[in-house]
Amino acid sequence: MFVCICHAVTERQIIAAAERGASRLADLRKELGVPGNCGRCGVCAKEILRQVADGRQFSETPQVACS
Repeated sequence: MFVCICHAVTERQIIAAAERGASRLADLRKELGVPGNCGRCGVCAKEILRQVADGRQFSETPQVACS
């Protein structure tokens, strides 16, 4: 699922970045270009980071409520 259509950032990319150590939206901005203030992208990206930090295991098609 695309989290940020403008920058073509997917949920999978955010999960992979979190697994490599990204823990803040600023980390995702630097690594993937995820903006934090132009829509729901930042909110959704932070939710994915939180879920990875909480140890949630994602299936092949992760489901994150970002709308």
